[in-house]
Amino acid sequence: MIVEYIRYVLKDHSPEELRKAYEEAGAHLRAAPECLGYELAQCDEEASNVTLRILWTSVEAHMKGFRTGPNFPPFLALIRPFIGEIAEMRHYTPTTVVWDRSA
Repeated sequence: MIVEYIRYVLKDHSPEELRKAYEEAGAHLRAAPECLGYELAQCDEEASNVTLRILWTSVEAHMKGFRTGPNFPPFLALIRPFIGEIAEMRHYTPTTVVWDRSA
């Protein structure tokens, strides 16, 4: 499993507009077998900072499977207006340092 973080610093759109776009775009992530889950979080201190966390089966599955598959074009169409406000978009490998009381 790999984690993709997409960090937005919104200047041209509101956090509500981004949230609504991902509510719709999420259907295309859920339909993609390469995607294991996702979460959109808004910063409490600076509401214009929003981070999307997507779990992928692998980097290759994301970049070659999802991005060349049927779910990517409609997904991209919904989030395209926000691409210019991406501050970071990278893949991360989870480490063994983890603890989650809620699990």
